[in-house]
Amino acid sequence: MTVEVGSKTEGKVTGITNFGAFVDLGEGQSGMVHISEIANGYVKDIHDVLKVGDTVKVLVLNEKDHKIALSIKQATEQPRKPKYQHHERKPQRKPVESFDDMMSGFMKESEERMSVIRKNTEGKRGGRGGRRS
Repeated sequence: MTVEVGSKTEGKVTGITNFGAFVDLGEGQSGMVHISEIANGYVKDIHDVLKVGDTVKVLVLNEKDHKIALSIKQATEQPRKPKYQHHERKPQRKPVESFDDMMSGFMKESEERMSVIRKNTEGKRGGRGGRRS
């Protein structure tokens, strides 16, 4: 029996490498699940998720030159919720300030910065005030 692309089947993990896991599909056929197709999240070490002898449900992704690509993630994936839903709260904006409020805030901040600059430069040699004779 030849596996068909897009079909789901069960298999047994026969080997684990750094880049994926080999799965026996029965009747002398085996395929490989790449590390990126094992779980939805990031998998640093395959041994944390699978071990030799585990029975897994897989989806056949493609078959080329008797090499079968499999996916555990896509075989068991749940339908995802949309990222944004209408009933979610929107981030609240700051109340809009009038031009006079913004200008007074700018002037206050500007005066504070200028006073710090004056305090730091006037007391130093060669600062404001010109040359001494």
